[in-house]
Amino acid sequence: MVTLLIILLIIFCIALGLFVLIQNPKGGGLATGGSGSNMFGVQRTGDVLEKGTWVLLTLIVVASLALTTVGKSGNGSTATGSKIDEQINKAATPSVLGGGAPAPATTTPAATPKTGDTTKK
Repeated sequence: MVTLLIILLIIFCIALGLFVLIQNPKGGGLATGGSGSNMFGVQRTGDVLEKGTWVLLTLIVVASLALTTVGKSGNGSTATGSKIDEQINKAATPSVLGGGAPAPATTTPAATPKTGDTTKK
C-alpha cells in the first residue's frame, strides 16, 4: 500500500510540474513588459490548465496525508519492524545506576607527571 501511494505521489508531482510549465504566463511581475493587450492569454486553455493544476495539487495533498497515515499506523509494508527492531529489542540496555555486571577492576595507577621539568623558560 505504501509503495502504491509513493508511486501515485510521484506521478502526481510530475504531472503538476508539466501542467505548470505548459501554462502561458498570465502577466504581472517581471513578465509584463509594458503591453496591456491580451494579458491573460487564451482563456479556455488557461481555465483547463488552471483547474487541472488545482486538482493535481489536491491529489498531492490527499496522497501525502494518506501516506503519512498509513506509515504511522503500521498497516503498510514498511521497512521498519523487521530485523532492525528485533536487534534493538534483543540488545541489553545498560543500567543507569550501574547495578548490572560489575566492571573489571584495573589496578594500574595513572602515570604521574614529572615535577622538575627544566625545558620551560
